[in-house]
Amino acid sequence: MTTSEYLLVAPVQPERRSNLYWLISDSWVMSKRSIMHIVRSADQVLSLILFPIMFMLLNRYVLGGAIDTGEVSYANYLLAGILVQTLAFGANYTTINLAVDMKEGIVDRFRSLPMSDGALVIGHIAADMVRNVISGIIIVLIGFAVGFRPNASAIEWLYVIGLSMLFTLAISWLSAILGLVVKSLEAAQWAGFVLIFPLTFISSAFVPTETMPRVLRAFAENQPMTHTINALRSWLVDTPMGDAAWLSAAWSIALIVISIPITSYLFRRYSTTSQ
Repeated sequence: MTTSEYLLVAPVQPERRSNLYWLISDSWVMSKRSIMHIVRSADQVLSLILFPIMFMLLNRYVLGGAIDTGEVSYANYLLAGILVQTLAFGANYTTINLAVDMKEGIVDRFRSLPMSDGALVIGHIAADMVRNVISGIIIVLIGFAVGFRPNASAIEWLYVIGLSMLFTLAISWLSAILGLVVKSLEAAQWAGFVLIFPLTFISSAFVPTETMPRVLRAFAENQPMTHTINALRSWLVDTPMGDAAWLSAAWSIALIVISIPITSYLFRRYSTTSQ
């Protein structure tokens, strides 16, 4: 028997790897797919560039002259709030893109392949992390242009990056749940907005919480976005820290720990009912 004849009749042995290896490998493939969708979508590219610029300029020059932030200039005060707002809204793309895949039948096609169950969701979340890194860089650059002057050390900048990525990861996993439960693409577009928009404005993002009515102030000072904003602001421009850093990390880790099993359950349930 020749070599070519042997190859034709010899059984193909599957490559033996651990489940973790295939999860990482498949997630990497899905991440590249989601990132290519961003690059090839003009509306996503425009939103990636224009929204951070628009939020920064509007708040800096429309609200900046009317809000008293004490010894901290409004440009310095504002940047942490705009950064967290943009990260939260950017993570909402997980809801939209996952809902698109679910409603257009892409998930059913992937289910017919020997692919890890969580790879699709992880791919969307990883792409959102990349998107938010770019948005964060744009915000900081625009911040410098409108008067942002940080005094953070190199270590504090690393803290800012680390907490920002942890916060983004938490919101992305929460957004994945919304993407799996919404019934239409229209609902996917507004579901995350309805959740994130009030949390952003009832926080310390744009105004000091001391100026709010008692009930709103109590809520604003005890929700995760305020803790994250206060921690980032403290590292960047040396405002009081308090317990903000560890409370923000605790909130983010708790959201991730809760969201991952819920997302896995919803994805498996969809896969079972769609068969």
